[in-house]
Amino acid sequence: MANLKEIRIRIGSVSSTMQITSAMKMVSAAKLKKAQDAITAMRPYSTKLSELMKSFSGASGSTSKSYTESRELRNVLVVAISSNRGLCGAFNANISKQIAVFKTQQKFKSSKIDFLTIGKKINDTLSKTDTLIQNNSDVFEDLKYENVSQIADQLIELFVSKKYDHIEIVYNSFKNAATQIIKSEQFLPIPINESKGSENLDYIFEPSLESIANTLIPKSLKMQLFKAIRDSFASEHGARMTAMHKATDNASELRDELKLTYNKARQASITNEILEIVGGAEALNN
Repeated sequence: MANLKEIRIRIGSVSSTMQITSAMKMVSAAKLKKAQDAITAMRPYSTKLSELMKSFSGASGSTSKSYTESRELRNVLVVAISSNRGLCGAFNANISKQIAVFKTQQKFKSSKIDFLTIGKKINDTLSKTDTLIQNNSDVFEDLKYENVSQIADQLIELFVSKKYDHIEIVYNSFKNAATQIIKSEQFLPIPINESKGSENLDYIFEPSLESIANTLIPKSLKMQLFKAIRDSFASEHGARMTAMHKATDNASELRDELKLTYNKARQASITNEILEIVGGAEALNN
């Protein structure tokens, strides 16, 4: 059994760790509330905009065809979104797992797959084994639509210029503080909603369907990327809050076990001292 001094040191160390994890949990909880409100407010607008984009992008004779063109998948780009920091459970590891699954899909097996990373953790992981064309980890330092819009413009240009034939986004979608859903979304080409083609839209277009579509599509793509990053941002804080909550509970249990061990060791030490005193007294009497 460890001596009392060693046990006291371990109790102090575990208590300090528990204070840190508890503080990190509270910080993540505060940040989560703001991030959750932002993504919850954004989703209805983003969803409707995406529906309109898929309908309008099928407009006959529209230059929006450049956004919907299906090609032979020679070059594929994956936008991988993670966090800049760890201590958030399996949050970042799930992105790596999803990318591994993506690579094994039959239609991508003969394709050259490059990566654009948003988040230091996935950038560090992929830089060891894959080809990275760009890292935009600093976007989380100032998460605004204008900053994400610049990245979306680059992605659109890469597809329209035919440098890449397919662009995919892999990220964690926020469900609640304890649950994040890993998603892989097709960014470009835009999947056409065949059941709601432009010929079935009951709208009057002014100035024209083509003009509206060519304005709406880039905006919708930017919003799709912004929503994915916002989703990942909220998911990160939810995952970290949950991970720190579990870590705090585990530290509390370990501290209680160590205190019990300390009390038992102390009791044994006191008992031994009493036995030594009694034994010494008896020896003197004899």
